[in-house]
Amino acid sequence: MGWKKTDEEKQAIADMKAADKALHENSDREFKAGIRHETPEYHRLNRAANEAAAKVPRIFGGTKRGR
Repeated sequence: MGWKKTDEEKQAIADMKAADKALHENSDREFKAGIRHETPEYHRLNRAANEAAAKVPRIFGGTKRGR
């Protein structure tokens, strides 16, 4: 059985991917700069990524239960 994504789910998935990308790019920049602790910027981006993932059903890679 296939799952067809709604337009809202497609947008939530795109938002989640963008938030994850921003978090990982920031982590890479901070690591290259020698920063080995969690900065306020890391916490802000991590929170945004978690909030975005909470809007995406698990079946599509997020953390939301059910559709």
